[in-house]
Amino acid sequence: MMFRPLHDQLLVERLDQDDRTAGGIIIPDTVQEKPMEGEVLAVGPGLRNGTGEVVPMDVKLGDRVLFGKYSGTEVTIDGDELLIMKESDILGIIEEA
Repeated sequence: MMFRPLHDQLLVERLDQDDRTAGGIIIPDTVQEKPMEGEVLAVGPGLRNGTGEVVPMDVKLGDRVLFGKYSGTEVTIDGDELLIMKESDILGIIEEA
């Protein structure tokens, strides 16, 4: 199934966190927090400004992003747990050095 976000919405898949601490202790699933890092799977065209022009989004397809703990709306598409959120919920883009 294809999903196309509207306006300044985007579709994000959470990236898995490591289930071990730096010291090698295994963290059970019941105690782990949901990761706040994800990959952008789909991007809307952008939000319209006061004159009706579409302002393009800063986030693009494939970006690794950092978002707030309670950001977005959780949805299931084709059995995958995904998030739909606004561009303003994104705290930053993670770039390789």
